[in-house]
Amino acid sequence: MAAFNEHSLEMSIMELFQDENYIYLNGGQIHRERSEVLLVDDLREYLLNRYAAEGLTENEVDSIILRLKSISGTIYEANKAVCKMICDGFIFNREDRTKKDLYIELINFDEPEKNIFKIVNQFEIEGVNNQLRIPDGIVFINGIPVVVLEFKSAIKENTTIMDAYTQLTVRYRRDIPELFKYNTFIVISDGANNKYGSFFSPYDFFYAWRKIEAGDKELDGINSLVTMVSGLFRKERLLAVIKDFVYFPDSSDKDLKIVCRYPQYFAAVKLFENIKSHLRPTGDGKGGTYFGATGCGKSYTMLFLTRMLMRSTFFHSPTILLITDRTDLDDQLSKQFVASKKYIGDETVVSIDSREKLRQELQGRTSGGVYLTTIQKFTEDLNLLTDRTNVICISDEAHRSQINLDQKVKITADGVERTYGFAKYLHDSLPNATYVGFTGTPIDGTIEVFGPVVDAYTMAEAVKDGITVNLVYDGRAARVTLDQEKVREIEDYYAQCAVEGANEHQIEESQKAVAHIDAIIGDKGFVLFVKTDWHMKCSSLLHCLIAEYRVEKRNTIIGEATGACIGKCIEISHFFTIQTVGDRSSLVDMYIFFLRALQNIFQSINRVYGRLCICHTDDRGKSTLCSCKRTGMDIFFVSESRITKMHVCID
Repeated sequence: MAAFNEHSLEMSIMELFQDENYIYLNGGQIHRERSEVLLVDDLREYLLNRYAAEGLTENEVDSIILRLKSISGTIYEANKAVCKMICDGFIFNREDRTKKDLYIELINFDEPEKNIFKIVNQFEIEGVNNQLRIPDGIVFINGIPVVVLEFKSAIKENTTIMDAYTQLTVRYRRDIPELFKYNTFIVISDGANNKYGSFFSPYDFFYAWRKIEAGDKELDGINSLVTMVSGLFRKERLLAVIKDFVYFPDSSDKDLKIVCRYPQYFAAVKLFENIKSHLRPTGDGKGGTYFGATGCGKSYTMLFLTRMLMRSTFFHSPTILLITDRTDLDDQLSKQFVASKKYIGDETVVSIDSREKLRQELQGRTSGGVYLTTIQKFTEDLNLLTDRTNVICISDEAHRSQINLDQKVKITADGVERTYGFAKYLHDSLPNATYVGFTGTPIDGTIEVFGPVVDAYTMAEAVKDGITVNLVYDGRAARVTLDQEKVREIEDYYAQCAVEGANEHQIEESQKAVAHIDAIIGDKGFVLFVKTDWHMKCSSLLHCLIAEYRVEKRNTIIGEATGACIGKCIEISHFFTIQTVGDRSSLVDMYIFFLRALQNIFQSINRVYGRLCICHTDDRGKSTLCSCKRTGMDIFFVSESRITKMHVCID
């Protein structure tokens, strides 16, 4: 059998593109000057067909092509200018001054089938100092080389896709820079590893496109080559990425160009469609929730979504508010969005420092404008800001102050005091707006305010994509000896459980659990992390019980947050850390209390999930004591010398 070399890989990829109805050509079949990187005949054909009704002449076509070729500057500056021409179109002055100026689009984004898609291999290019270079593959749309592909063999020990990256970004950049003036992104592949990214990005920011559709399972290896071609290079999807998902800042002191990752694309597209369905006045104003774990790149997802909304003919230039609940988040988003006016397509992108300033901005405005502020500013007064329906509020951290709509009643010495959360004032100020929530912790209140989760990117996916690192821990088991007084206390507790209605099976399983809490009694101080994938109500109950323990036992809660704060290592719905100090008996006392918390949760979910067990896992996350389905609650006991994980699961 012939070896699977670079040529075999190259031809296999050509076949995948043909399956997507691309026209395949070998570079030797194309008659052209070798220094010419455009397929001029294709571009000419497209323009004449696209603007035939307007009577576009041959001379005018030549003028458009010359205008495209004449763009100069550094590779970055030229690429930024060309990408803007491709994405946004431009106004063309007619030869006959009596005729109306034409709006020219070099790609027909609305009708993908009206474009000319070609995949060409072995395309010889004569570059600087007559250097001849032959990229392995180039994707042309209407004769414009929008994607360059470079392949390496996976069976060569000393060759990796890093070599393909270097060849494109160093050697080809030096020798054939004209090719990359038109480039949207580049692809590097050895068949088993397949990544894409911006020509100006470091290698570490190249990623695989691991899904064809949003609901598909992520695929790796040779399958990721199929998901990339069928998922990213499907004609209408490639056009969507080129149009709305390639970001240049208005100005930058470095060559910054961002190409979306697949979770950002799916999230923005699904949120866009969901907002259309729920937009007031015909909809309920719940634009949807996006659950994005650490590494999802939500600020860029917000930016992509904002561009789509502002440039959509359906929304007719809405007014968009981006709302955070912390000044540091507001500063971060404001800096990014204010520097992106051209990309967004609206010159009014303003960071708001007071409610009065927002009122002034909205007064008399019927459309457009992007405003960034914090939710706390909406409490400065209670007057209506606008009752327009073409207002879209995008909330970051949509699980905290962004959802507290309820009234709070407090009895004081002066009488009854009634207050509302920040979100109440926001919704009263913009009663007809549509609300969209971004969060890493979608709780019940998030769903009630913003609507169901439209799309999700979990910590497990982020780990697989190489965005975050996995948790590595040392599993170990140890014996626990309780004094007789504590044993009697536990027995009395279970007797009380039986009186209160717990069945024998539940009690038996919980008693087994006691025997396995054994890993860290030897240390006087430790930290406890609790992870749960069960319904958030169970997590909230656990939160209350642990808070109760903190008060009762005077131990210290080190932190309470989402998985983002645990070192980007595990997928977490909610976690808690407790530091205990003192002697051995105080630790045992804490375990008894914690077991009561677990037992209460078990009783509340046992009817739904079936039998529960507690097991330890080894350092590969594999259960050592039961056939664990990996759904349930993870408990991490962290001391100076080790991390031990216990898993409460469904068997």
